[in-house]
Amino acid sequence: MNAFQVCLWVFAGVCAVCWLLSVITREYSWVDRIWSLVPVAYVAIFAGAAGFADPRLDVMFVLVALWGARLTFNFARKGGYARGGEDYRWAVLRAKMRPWQFQLFNLFFITIYQNAILLLITLPAWTALENRSPFGAWDVVVAVIGLAFLAGETVADQQQWDFHQWKAREQEAGRTPDPRFLQRGLFRFSRHPNFFFEQAQWWMVCFLGVAAAAAVTWTIAGAVLLTLLFVGSTVFTESITRGRYPEYADYQRRTSPIVPWWPRRAAAGA
Repeated sequence: MNAFQVCLWVFAGVCAVCWLLSVITREYSWVDRIWSLVPVAYVAIFAGAAGFADPRLDVMFVLVALWGARLTFNFARKGGYARGGEDYRWAVLRAKMRPWQFQLFNLFFITIYQNAILLLITLPAWTALENRSPFGAWDVVVAVIGLAFLAGETVADQQQWDFHQWKAREQEAGRTPDPRFLQRGLFRFSRHPNFFFEQAQWWMVCFLGVAAAAAVTWTIAGAVLLTLLFVGSTVFTESITRGRYPEYADYQRRTSPIVPWWPRRAAAGA
């Protein structure tokens, strides 16, 4: 059994476990709970198939392992692994769907589609395994940029964490937080800088696969689908946020949605 076949078995097993747990517990964030873990396992399988002796595959594994460690820590401190730590967006969707419709959504989108993306984004490592070539300057540049994106996401997550801790203290003291959502630091240049850095890291993994094959292969599909998933998630998340905070519309007008950029001037009289 080759490395890709092993990953397919892992994919099938993870899908089955996530779906069964969601049905039993009536919580639908089990894919979120394994999101930072399973891609590390997939890349480890590909790197292990080369005996952890291929520099490019080893670099890919280190980058993905660091990505997974950061995301696991951030998800854990927000209570994502605790009982009841479900993504609030699923409750919003459940209210808009009939039970059987949401269960189909749970099976095909939450469980199968999202797990498929988690496999696909790691397949540049399979490309590197099938096209083993010398580790060069391009690989070094991509790896360094990948580490920079990792640092950027770490900073964005910490700024978001600090803001929500402050917001909770204000509410506990009986005060109304002002502002009610984060608009400073990296969030002055992007409404979702953490989303940008998350996607960018996986594009760097993709470019390492391109470097191995000296060509763009079909395994770029994972990075493309991940980007589309984040775009759709951003639109849905912001529709909820606008309903909670009317002033968010002005923030949208002056701030880039995902890619960090200089803010536009606020509307007159805002």
